[in-house]
Amino acid sequence: MAQRLATEYVKTCLQLTEAEMLKFFQMFVDHQLALQVKVLENGNQEVVFQDGADGQEIVLSFEKKSGLYECTGSCRLSNTKLANLMRKAVSDFKGSAIVNRIYSAYTMVYTYAHGTVVKIEEIKGQRVTVIYEHKDTIGLLQQLFNRQEIEQEIEMIHDQINHLLDVRNMLQEPLEHEQVDVRLKELTHRLFVLEA
Repeated sequence: MAQRLATEYVKTCLQLTEAEMLKFFQMFVDHQLALQVKVLENGNQEVVFQDGADGQEIVLSFEKKSGLYECTGSCRLSNTKLANLMRKAVSDFKGSAIVNRIYSAYTMVYTYAHGTVVKIEEIKGQRVTVIYEHKDTIGLLQQLFNRQEIEQEIEMIHDQINHLLDVRNMLQEPLEHEQVDVRLKELTHRLFVLEA
């Protein structure tokens, strides 16, 4: 199995309540990481997690916005323990991120949305291969439902066309035939558009 050289968290975004922030800190402390929190004047916080074994650290800035602490930023880690904790944090706290797992011959790119992996890509040189992509089942079902609405409109247009043809057959005046023909033309065009 290939040896991971580094893990890079790009465009990471976490939004935490104050209670979640304490759980977030505790998760890192439970894994024997040193924690330093610097509270700034405006309520923002700068947090440093450091692994005593190799001295590598993660520095995260949390900005206080509307009662939530929002962390946006990036970091590059070669320490597997820190990389796994960041992955767990993004997952547990429903964060979003683009994570590059860098190997000597290729890079695996994981895209997280709301704590879930939605896409995995492998990059080798200039070639990008999609390994996994989340399918939006609810969206597909919604499209299917919308198609049923179109089928109902098609059925309604068929009924209108049949009614107008019956009316046209009963009419005697050419001017009345013309008016019905104009409406029939509009309906058949709409039918053509819907069935296309």
